Amino acid sequence: MSKQDIWPSKAYKNMKFLNNPEARTLRILAEYLEPQERFRQTGVEDTVVFFGSARILPQSQAKKQLKDSQKKVDQAKRKTAKLKHDLVLAQSGLRLSQYYEDAVELARLMTIWSEGLSGSRRFAICSGGGPGIMEAANKGAAKAGGPSVGLNISLPFEQHANPYITDELNFEFHYFFMRKLWFVYLAKAVVIFPGGFGTLDEFMEVLTLLQTRKVEKSIPMILYGSEFWNDVLNFEALVKWGVISPADLDMFHMVDSPQEASAYLQDALTHLYL
Repeated sequence: MSKQDIWPSKAYKNMKFLNNPEARTLRILAEYLEPQERFRQTGVEDTVVFFGSARILPQSQAKKQLKDSQKKVDQAKRKTAKLKHDLVLAQSGLRLSQYYEDAVELARLMTIWSEGLSGSRRFAICSGGGPGIMEAANKGAAKAGGPSVGLNISLPFEQHANPYITDELNFEFHYFFMRKLWFVYLAKAVVIFPGGFGTLDEFMEVLTLLQTRKVEKSIPMILYGSEFWNDVLNFEALVKWGVISPADLDMFHMVDSPQEASAYLQDALTHLYL
């Protein structure tokens, strides 16, 4: 075969090039255009976004974890610091597991309400696509027979797509900031369940966008779990120190039950978008 018979690869088929730093702008653009097309094809224009910890377990698993941890402590000849620490974590895990069950129920209630709306407006449940509260949100939507979105992110630990996401709406992102764009771009409401650094980052980012008016639409925000959030964050201290205004606290609403959260969201979304 002569050199004239060998055709060079087109640039967009050259995977070595596409995975190089020089093609980063193309990869970023792809994470905008490909989701945009899938959302268009599936008719998803409005979402209710659930944020929360990937580490929170379903109640059944949390009970088993506590039982196993307690058994190890009881059978151990020496109660090591690690065994005691693991037991404390398992006890906290069982307390947190109620939030998993609440997220399932809230997503189920919101999906039933959304599916019953007349016209083209629908509010699809959207999560980060992984385990924990994210899984609970997608699970609740699936239980109600409705679609849900999973905006998964490739991480070296913790993150994997949960099995409850609608196939056509199951996304895998490389760039955090492109994933964040899709969280906010379609969001018509946001629910923040207990979580760690990632959840706090997402919560504060949405608050900042609303406070600075970089997002002009109204996004009702729920902070779910007053016991957890009042222990973790001191919002009144921010007001006292003058780094936020008292009116900034009106940007979110704190609730403690799926029924209370569902009623608040349905009223707000009806008023703002229906």
